[in-house]
Amino acid sequence: FYHLNCLQRNSALILASGNVTEIPLGTTMKYGFFSTLLLLLTLHLYSQNFESTFRRYSEQYVPDRVHIHFDKSTYGAGDTIWFKGYLLSALSPVNKSKNFYIDWTDARGKLIDRTVSPIVEGVTMGQVAIPANYTDAYIHVKAYTKWMLNFDSVFLFNKDIRVLSEKSLAKKPVPITTSIVFFPEGGNLLYDAVNKIAFKITDQYGRPIKGSGSILTDGQPTEKFKTIHDGMGFFFLRPEPGKKYSVAWQDEKGVRHTDDLPAAVNEGIALQIGWMEDKRSFMIQGIGKYASQSVRIIGTMFNQSIFNIVRPLENGATQGIIPVNTLPSGILTITVLDAQYHPLAERITFVNNHDYQFDAGMEVRHWGLNKRARNEIEISIPDSISANLSISVTDGQIDFDSTSGIISDLLLTSDLKGKVYDPAFYFKNVSDSTEKLLDLVMLTNGWRKISWSDLAAGHLPEIKFPGDTSYLSLSGKVLGATPVQLQQGGDLVLIVNQKKNSEWLMAPINPDGSFAVKDFLLFDTALVYYQPPRGKGLKNVTVQFKSNPLPIVTGREPAGIGKPANIDTTGYYRQLQLTKELQAALDMYKGKVLEEIKIEARTKSPEEIMDEKYTSGMFKGGDSRSYNILADPASIASMNILNYLQGRVPGLSINSDNPPTLNYRQGGSPALFLDEMPVSTDMLINIPVSDIAYVKFFSPPFMGAQGGGGSGAIAVYTRKGNDVQFEPGKGLSRNSVTGYSVIRQFYSPDYEKLESDKKDLRTTLYWNPEVMLGPGKNKIVLKFFNNDVSESFRVVIEGMTPDGKMTRVMKVME
Repeated sequence: FYHLNCLQRNSALILASGNVTEIPLGTTMKYGFFSTLLLLLTLHLYSQNFESTFRRYSEQYVPDRVHIHFDKSTYGAGDTIWFKGYLLSALSPVNKSKNFYIDWTDARGKLIDRTVSPIVEGVTMGQVAIPANYTDAYIHVKAYTKWMLNFDSVFLFNKDIRVLSEKSLAKKPVPITTSIVFFPEGGNLLYDAVNKIAFKITDQYGRPIKGSGSILTDGQPTEKFKTIHDGMGFFFLRPEPGKKYSVAWQDEKGVRHTDDLPAAVNEGIALQIGWMEDKRSFMIQGIGKYASQSVRIIGTMFNQSIFNIVRPLENGATQGIIPVNTLPSGILTITVLDAQYHPLAERITFVNNHDYQFDAGMEVRHWGLNKRARNEIEISIPDSISANLSISVTDGQIDFDSTSGIISDLLLTSDLKGKVYDPAFYFKNVSDSTEKLLDLVMLTNGWRKISWSDLAAGHLPEIKFPGDTSYLSLSGKVLGATPVQLQQGGDLVLIVNQKKNSEWLMAPINPDGSFAVKDFLLFDTALVYYQPPRGKGLKNVTVQFKSNPLPIVTGREPAGIGKPANIDTTGYYRQLQLTKELQAALDMYKGKVLEEIKIEARTKSPEEIMDEKYTSGMFKGGDSRSYNILADPASIASMNILNYLQGRVPGLSINSDNPPTLNYRQGGSPALFLDEMPVSTDMLINIPVSDIAYVKFFSPPFMGAQGGGGSGAIAVYTRKGNDVQFEPGKGLSRNSVTGYSVIRQFYSPDYEKLESDKKDLRTTLYWNPEVMLGPGKNKIVLKFFNNDVSESFRVVIEGMTPDGKMTRVMKVME
């Protein structure tokens, strides 16, 4: 029997005993049994316990993977880092996890800021400001969903972002030290077996170093070896008992080294994987007691099962071929286990079927490389797909990191243990030679993400952090009342006060006292006033809000780990110079203040101030009644402005029709104006009272109305930006509640409409994380303006489709 769970239809496994023979397997997406040749009936069956547990693991324990598109690679103190996050779960955009967390730490691992943003269809966005007095050379970014915290922390998104300063660029060069690490294929070095041993030579920052040397057997040189690509290479060795093996090598600077090879063992499994264009061959050799045993071979991608088989070792070995042309692109993990499900050997291999990418085009519609000139670029995608894109445009001469991107992050590094140098290199062309070099990365990075022994015992990994399957909302619990009292008391009344507005909300209370406001996302920190339910026995109830704290991530890496301290490039210095000039200009403008002017005048009444501020022409003064909404706390309780005026204007009656009708002293309906423009009743009642500052009622006749205003007029004025509004809910109990980090809009000046004498030294000229294209609208023209100094622009486009395909485009306009 074969046991199979395929990620895509038509997946197959080709295996044989002795000779290599093709045996096609099932095409189902679900876990099931597949009966094949009667000869294979003698193979061991999987235990029902393992089968059931592994199925649940494959379905329930798929980790999220993260990529972040930043507007640029390097920043200065006081800069804002703009970002957009892309998240995948297996092959599709994340839909279960709703909240995205980022810890921003300094060079010593101290938390600078923490942002949280909502995930919608696998994407999110935001920004964070670098402190103006920041002096460290790096900021470390650790990004994750809550669900990701249940897995190995090495799979969280980690990145160092360089922060430029004269201090960091003036550091003296650090002496480079090099080292070599060995990686026996499959995991163990075995006596009396041909072992493929990969190696990696790097400096102390993880940068690759070229090197060459010889294998020493009892101190005598035998075979030679050298690096093949980015410090990586391999050689073959068949160690014999009683002999000592080491290597003598020298790095690219000529420094000589001697290192011992890993110790060989007498028993185990040797696993070798061979690369072919659309297949992977494997050879398994058993040494010692394993030479006569059966082995289990399990293939997984994204923690999901691809194939599970049992194979006997004939003459101590077995071999086969795995076709991969129908698998999705990504890392395939091949694990060999014994009868008790203990892992004996493991190897990862990258499957690249070029099915992960869609084409995005960019065409320059209007060039503007002069000072503050207009530029227009057209972004397009195939008309048959939809895509969510982010676009950044930066000065073409500042530093740019091209070593990673959305494809390399989501398909490669987010699924690997260990540091990969220049992962984007492996996706820049589709040649066989590049894919063979990528196999060196597979040989020299960590594996074993699944605890097979635990699964065999029926134990699933402990879920310490249940995933955020709902968005952050206003929620909490009413304490001190019985379910019956709460039911009789009605809903909880909430008034949410934020910087620019206030909102009334009604929260139904569950029998256990819990409550949550649906369809309401809270951004930033707000003061929430609340009116507990009223009723018998409810005088002493209290309301406790859920604070929605971010998970505490332990083991924060200090910034700068793995980064060289002596980088010195023209791009860095150009950006540092522009940053310094911009900061000096901002300081200068900040220091300019108006000279003190003494004014002596009669103090105006609040009504006069409001009338002078809001009204003009025939609406000024006159026979009228004035209502300062900003100064009247009672206004917040009104459903609309007509409801507010009911009973306040003598002779005015308002009938609660839909829409309401007005009558003044039985003479007819007054004329209605909004910001001195005629409006209808239904339009006026849809204006929130919190947006209204001032109201005037004009007694008839009012010559500003059509027909002379024989029934008078009502003029309503909406608030202006500098109005100070009273604080709704003041006097009620309150609490401070924190929601999502504020998502701001990137400011890009339009010099066709704006005139300014301030220096423009922006290094990010344009950032747009919300470009949505699809069938019928597969093109968009984006406009941006040059600064005062840039002579070329770098445009980076990244994006993702609803089915998880990705794109990355980088072009320079010069």
